[in-house]
Amino acid sequence: MSSRENAIEMIDITKTFPGVVANDHVNIQVYKNEVLALLGENGAGKSTLMSILFGAYDPDSGVIKINGKEEKIKDPNAATALGIGMVHQHFKLVHNYTVTENIVLGIEPKNKFGMLDLKSAEKRVAELSERYGLRVNPRDIIEDITVGMQQRVEILKVLYRNADIIIFDEPTAVLTPQEIDDLMDIIRRLKSEGKTIILITHKLKEIKAVADRCTVLRRGKTIKTVNVADVSEEDLAELMVGRAVKFEIEKNPAKIGREVLKIENLNIKDHRGRLAVNNLNLSVHAGEVVGIAGVDGNGQSELILGIAGMTKIESGKIIFNGEDITKLSVRKRIEKGIGHVPEDRHKHGIVGQFTVAYNVALKNYYLEPYTKHGIVIDEKEMAMKAEELIKAFDIRAGEGAQTITGSMSGGNQQKVIVAREIDMGGDFLVIAQPTRGLDVGAIEYIRRRILAERDKGRAILLVSFELDEIMNLCDTIATISKGSIVGVFKEGEVTESQIGLMMASTKEKSDDNSDESSSGE
Repeated sequence: MSSRENAIEMIDITKTFPGVVANDHVNIQVYKNEVLALLGENGAGKSTLMSILFGAYDPDSGVIKINGKEEKIKDPNAATALGIGMVHQHFKLVHNYTVTENIVLGIEPKNKFGMLDLKSAEKRVAELSERYGLRVNPRDIIEDITVGMQQRVEILKVLYRNADIIIFDEPTAVLTPQEIDDLMDIIRRLKSEGKTIILITHKLKEIKAVADRCTVLRRGKTIKTVNVADVSEEDLAELMVGRAVKFEIEKNPAKIGREVLKIENLNIKDHRGRLAVNNLNLSVHAGEVVGIAGVDGNGQSELILGIAGMTKIESGKIIFNGEDITKLSVRKRIEKGIGHVPEDRHKHGIVGQFTVAYNVALKNYYLEPYTKHGIVIDEKEMAMKAEELIKAFDIRAGEGAQTITGSMSGGNQQKVIVAREIDMGGDFLVIAQPTRGLDVGAIEYIRRRILAERDKGRAILLVSFELDEIMNLCDTIATISKGSIVGVFKEGEVTESQIGLMMASTKEKSDDNSDESSSGE
């Protein structure tokens, strides 16, 4: 490093919320033109700290220095004026606007007549896209482009505002393996152009791939800052959780039983009326984990919602324990023993304004023991169950069962959902992205719980973009392309790289069509 000048210093930063000390006298330094990784468990205080730097929160105490000068960052506009940009984990895009309209939102350029000048904005967006290797079409509509492309739009929003310091908050949580590789290249490109990067991530491979140094937080405190080249992934994991972590989960041989779920010639349209699930056939047995591997946008989302009863089936059948449930309601499916961990936890998994207790009881609040005589809800029973699951799943909830779920970190919200679905029992679980946004300790625990349910005889359908998760947990792997199952492999019949190549070839086909149409047809 040619210079050790600090771009950022955060000194003794403290921030509390009801029942939780999110940041407890945290100290970090970020050198100019480096990639600093910020690593920590769910609820360790990473996102809170970066939200303070970006002006979304006021610290209770502490000092922030930008380029050596003490600053009071009262809001995101003040952060932007200081050259700080943040690429949020949950994108802040208007889906029916173009790429350019999203990028200039709030700072729209005007011509000499005071009219919106989109043409000049499109030109600058195209120049920035070319300079940083982002390959984004300024005129594409957001809802018509992939999640990975949407993230590039978020990066362009920051660059358009002339940010020199860029915060990435869990940037790969919703990306495919190929899109993750592309993002790592983009981060390297940004650094080569003189940008300073802070990368919040749980993924140790990403830290090893692009970070110069790594600062570790644990339970709101600064633990250590290390040179990434000097430590292993195992070292980083142990610093993060305070104990050794096993990356490979040992599992017992599968005892595969009767057929629990059978999908026959299933067809489902997406929200735009296009066929997303196309004549799909699949089978899942008791004591078996079947994994779906494929690039995002190939029908996985619609398949999951179809099984759960949350979207219309155009044709075909879903057979559960020998019964045709194709037309049954969501509640009836739950009552028959179908559990569902959704890919979008905020939309389909939790009610953010509810307490943990109410979210735990969200699907069966009308049954005993939560409701007495079918009339009165017993909040004490809800709270007891919530406290039990909080302890069992190590959910970081400052006020226990009465914690407002939306105030918790994304990873802890995910744990609430996984805990509820596993605890409810039943013969079948459809699980989408179960460890998205979780730290390595929580990932290890959730994966063990999934295998424990399989060993109890539960049938599990797993959809995950984490190839190591698919390879590690699944007894059967089904690859999906354009809404159809195109290959089924038993454990040991296919390698991770072979699956990755199949997914990449699907991606290339969709990319080839993207210039003519972004619909994925």
